[in-house]
Amino acid sequence: MKKLVLASLICIVAMTTNGQSKKTKDKNAIKEMCGCFEVTFNFAETFNYSEDEGYKPSKTKVDKGLEWAGLVVDDNNKISIQHLLQVGNPAKPMIIKHWRQDWLYENTDFYVYNGDNEWTFTQEDKGNVKKQWTQKVYQVDDSPRYEGSGSWVHVDGKSYWENTTTAPLPRREYTKRSDYNITLRGNRHEITNYGWVHDQDNSKVIRESGKDDVVLAKEKGYNTYKRVDDSKCKAAADWWVAHNDKWQLVRNKWAEVYGRNTDLSLETKVDNKQLYKHLFSDDITEEKEMNSIIESFVKK
Repeated sequence: MKKLVLASLICIVAMTTNGQSKKTKDKNAIKEMCGCFEVTFNFAETFNYSEDEGYKPSKTKVDKGLEWAGLVVDDNNKISIQHLLQVGNPAKPMIIKHWRQDWLYENTDFYVYNGDNEWTFTQEDKGNVKKQWTQKVYQVDDSPRYEGSGSWVHVDGKSYWENTTTAPLPRREYTKRSDYNITLRGNRHEITNYGWVHDQDNSKVIRESGKDDVVLAKEKGYNTYKRVDDSKCKAAADWWVAHNDKWQLVRNKWAEVYGRNTDLSLETKVDNKQLYKHLFSDDITEEKEMNSIIESFVKK
């Protein structure tokens, strides 16, 4: 009996140790996406299924830039990374607040994009997300974009995470295309010896109420993040130090909105301006004013 109890205790200790080791590897992999990177964004439409003979596929798009990814939160069950683009004259660059990614361990609350600026609130069973990490991706104004859960995999010298989820049209598309309203994103984040890769297999989806989804076209995305010395992104890092307090207030307000745990529908424009144009203004600095602006975009 004593041997059986001892064996059970050894097993529990081993499982706990392995669990901590795996979680530590996960967190280290996520934080490998922090730093200064030369980024190449590659997107190409690969197949289309339109019955319209006049259909025009999206042009292949290749862009390059310098991006700073700064660690905002580093807690046991949450890691938050803010991305900033550094563009223009290297001697006097322009800084553009870019996307943010939050990683939550064993998260059960999700906002699933349902088209036309609407997100459906859903809750997963704890067993379905055990030892998984949710990546929540936010727009430049910290409004929702897309999110999904999956396990980080560490095998054969590789570390990667995969998930497929619905999302709004990317910025490069929504000002040019109105023939679909959902991007079904197949996301793969893989840590490499030079930085990391965001590998995407996407579908352009037409969603209409009461009808089955229709796939209009397929798209390949392959974005490479090549690590360079942090000094190259000093301007972006300094900008974030100077502006983080303002954006912390914005994040606080959005956290309160998300915490309502109900379906979310957002206005596209208020006073003929998109949300980011309101919040990016240097004249908007007071918490009460920022809260009021954000709330004005939330449909009741």
